[in-house]
Amino acid sequence: MAGSTHIYAGAAATKDGGAGGVFRYTAEGDGWQHVFDKADVHAITVHPKSPDTVFIGTKDGPYRSTDRGAHWERLGFPDRDVQVWSILVDRNDPNTVYAGGSPVAVYRSDDGGEHFRRMPDPGLPNRVAMSFPCRVMRFAAHPRKPGDIYATLEVNGAMHSRDGGESWEDCTQDLLRLATEPRLKSRILSDTDAEGMLDGHAIAISDTDPDGVILAVRMGLFHSADAGKSWQDMQVSRFSPYTYGRDIRVSPHDPKTLFACLSVAASSNAGALFHSTDTGQTWQRFDSVAPQSTVMAVAMHDRDPAQVHFVARRGQCFGTTDGGKSWRDAKMPAACRDLYAVACG
Repeated sequence: MAGSTHIYAGAAATKDGGAGGVFRYTAEGDGWQHVFDKADVHAITVHPKSPDTVFIGTKDGPYRSTDRGAHWERLGFPDRDVQVWSILVDRNDPNTVYAGGSPVAVYRSDDGGEHFRRMPDPGLPNRVAMSFPCRVMRFAAHPRKPGDIYATLEVNGAMHSRDGGESWEDCTQDLLRLATEPRLKSRILSDTDAEGMLDGHAIAISDTDPDGVILAVRMGLFHSADAGKSWQDMQVSRFSPYTYGRDIRVSPHDPKTLFACLSVAASSNAGALFHSTDTGQTWQRFDSVAPQSTVMAVAMHDRDPAQVHFVARRGQCFGTTDGGKSWRDAKMPAACRDLYAVACG
């Protein structure tokens, strides 16, 4: 992937010997290096202002590297035995960093990640009993209102804070209404057909629609224009044979451009990367490769709009450096068998 700086892929260990941690790819031809192996990694965030700094969310809390992954330090985190599944660096105030945990918890740092404190319990009811603890999968920050953030939960819907995580409003009631529609019912691991609509994976806000929120769940992509009080199906099925929404990101270069990872299911043999250039009104397939498993995560380069990279669950990483005209399969090491996250910078 000539022209990129570094690509980071986060993986979980598997029962058949697959390795967890962070794998790093450099444009200089070094291939993939296993640069972090202390714990499974579910989230990777490159600092938006300083690409040397990389945050990761692990089974053992948050870690940080200040030299592009060569060395790592565990950050000042108040709790042990909390998995971190999401990390957000506030673009308006990079000293503010949020971490989302499993079991559900929100942590905030006001000093760039040096120290975190646990915020008050969001207080959402537990609507689905799963075989794993519910987790905070992703945050999204309002581009113009400091402290106004959203989060989505796997598996328990979405929530909204107007005060930097000090308190939260439940944004799930209308998702439950939608879950009564036959086409949006899904039950796999619980005793409720609402499971699919509450299976939140990613959430995003565009500068062109700052009061709107887009949510990626098992049943597709959904939009709210009223701070999560109501949700509308974006009907991505009109454009894609895949509707399992795993990731949704807004381009840092064009707020009208969105990227979505769409697949068949959490564990499947197919998926694709779609993009929209009109803030989600229409969608087109963006990649021209053949992912052989669920497409899990997508990353854009903050300083190079032509670069987009994405990973498929069973060990594939694809990238373009010319805006999608051509693609390279940066083959992952055989030990990397369960990918969750990707970032570049």
